[in-house]
Amino acid sequence: MLNRPAHALSTEWLVNPQQPEARVRLHFSGEADPTTRQLYAALEVQLSGDWKTYWRSPGEAGIPPEIDWRIKQPQGSSNIETVEWLWPAPERIEMLGLHTLGYKNGTVFPLLIQVKDLNQPVSINARLRLSSCTTVCVLTDYEIQLDFTPSDLKTDPQASFLIDKALSRVPTTMPDTGLSVESVVWNKENNKVVATAHSETGWEKAVDVIIDGQEDITFSLPVFTIEDNQLQAVMNASSWLGEYNLSDESVTVTLLNGDNGLEKTLSVKEVAASSLPADTRSASLLVLLGLALLGGLILNLMPCVLPVLGMKLSSVLHASGQQARVTRKQFLSSAAGIVFSFWLLAAFLWILKLTGNSIGWGIQFQSPWFIGFMVAVTALFAANLIGLFEIHLPSFLSTRLAAAGDNSTAGHFVQGMFATLLATPCSAPFLGTAVAFALSTNSFNLFAIFTALGVGLALPYLLIAARPSLLKWLPKPGQWMINLRRLLALMLLVTSLWLTSLLQAFLPVYLLLMIALIPTVLVLHRLLISLMPQAGKRILLLPSVFLSMAIVLFGAWSTGLFTPEQSTSDNLIWTPLNEQEIASSVAEGKVVFVDVTADWCITCKANKIRVIDRDPTNSLLQKDSIVTMKGDWTRPSEEINAYLQKNGRFGVPFNIVYGPAAPEGIPLPVLLDHDSVTAAIEKASSR
Repeated sequence: MLNRPAHALSTEWLVNPQQPEARVRLHFSGEADPTTRQLYAALEVQLSGDWKTYWRSPGEAGIPPEIDWRIKQPQGSSNIETVEWLWPAPERIEMLGLHTLGYKNGTVFPLLIQVKDLNQPVSINARLRLSSCTTVCVLTDYEIQLDFTPSDLKTDPQASFLIDKALSRVPTTMPDTGLSVESVVWNKENNKVVATAHSETGWEKAVDVIIDGQEDITFSLPVFTIEDNQLQAVMNASSWLGEYNLSDESVTVTLLNGDNGLEKTLSVKEVAASSLPADTRSASLLVLLGLALLGGLILNLMPCVLPVLGMKLSSVLHASGQQARVTRKQFLSSAAGIVFSFWLLAAFLWILKLTGNSIGWGIQFQSPWFIGFMVAVTALFAANLIGLFEIHLPSFLSTRLAAAGDNSTAGHFVQGMFATLLATPCSAPFLGTAVAFALSTNSFNLFAIFTALGVGLALPYLLIAARPSLLKWLPKPGQWMINLRRLLALMLLVTSLWLTSLLQAFLPVYLLLMIALIPTVLVLHRLLISLMPQAGKRILLLPSVFLSMAIVLFGAWSTGLFTPEQSTSDNLIWTPLNEQEIASSVAEGKVVFVDVTADWCITCKANKIRVIDRDPTNSLLQKDSIVTMKGDWTRPSEEINAYLQKNGRFGVPFNIVYGPAAPEGIPLPVLLDHDSVTAAIEKASSR
């Protein structure tokens, strides 16, 4: 390795053939402190493209860089006593669904190297191990060799500027900016860690709190509560080892406020749940199980569960007039199917989390294969109810699926499973809180919360199973049952057409129309035959085709299939979600209304029809002082997924209002109403 002259001491760029996208170089400023015998140096790392490297605590994945100075080895570095590695403030980087801390495109690490004697030669013979990642990670070694005598060095202005600039980004070397970290507390029961900080000058939009210092323990993205100059950062702790104890353990808190920062080491104090901030006390597992149970129950009343209601009514029809024992068994089977399907969802999300993929409530509807599967299922159920044909499961199950007069349980079990799958595009009050906790905690809590959600959704089934006599209140079997089956078939057909419209993000329009037209013709043709048996099948085929074409074309027009690029509302100008633009707009004194939505989210559609597209909210959002932003989660998006999780959410709809008086944002309820939107906008805009 070439040695530079004493007035410009640095290595050449070091490149390892195994990782051509990264290069490193060691600089010395030429300055030395005669009192401490410290030399000022810096390790410069440059990464091309989207490559990244890591902070000292990389987060959920990654390996921090390190240098083995080989001070005690015979052929290693000599005349070196200690080396202090300083860490510039990191960025939060989401990669493959994992939250990491590091540096994009590289960084400069300041080094304080203390030598034994400034007048004796220093020999550096060290090895740098650097982890760099995109969608794959490469662990690379670099041999660093340099020989010089500190007393012979002259100041290198370029190296000094590089080192000073890097030092300005290190929280431990930043000047006093009125920041302070007051405490870190932990409640074991609800797994909440709360860091409290204070700023004499107020808080910037770019505020962050990072906790590290405990091996094998990671901390989730913080959720901030800001009141005047006081800040509270609430996060969850987790360990891949399972059990852990933070009580009286030492942690390092890195507080970032815009371009300013502070780092402080504190002892964690264990507190009771009642000592936590009021908005975090409800996070205990017992309370969250109650919220999940209530959220699952309310899910039965959401507009997207109409086809599920149809399946329930179909079960009631089949159960009418039979023995209480059989009724109880069938309804318990449906309830078991619901709970089992929630276990499948929990397992699916758990696997996604372990493998580093994005997770969230209803994300299966981001897959065209899943949507296509549900289109086929709902169409088959509709055809079965109208009597087009009977659906048989494999013979070894010895059952028919939801067929009249069938006393077996397998069909009802499967019916409950599909009921759950059709319910997942919806959000309900309390559901978001429970799901957010479940997806940010350990596997036991995840399955416990999803079990409670399933039991909540299955409560009507369980009620009938407990009291089969309730079915006696139904009218006696007759023509009304046939008419109700026809109505349920139409409801499921509409559901199938709606699901087909969700494929517009993946398939061309003409193919979607053909997919929608085929089951519509079959079901309507059979329906007309049952209504007018004397007319004959052939005569009714032509009106069935024309009626089906009219229904499909009207549905395509009403769902925006012909104009997929149109805005969420015709009279509102929506810009794509961008956190930097939010901060810029708020700095200009404007209010920002954010709507994170998805085409498959029926609760989102309900909010749009009931509130966003209607006055007074619609007129309010049209004001020049208000910026409307939309995040479309119809298809997978790492950016939107990261934004949701940053705000403690794992599903849509999510609406939040930012403004000069609320730069951190005011989250809105899952089900919007005019009063809550108006109040949030007024609060965010007032100073």
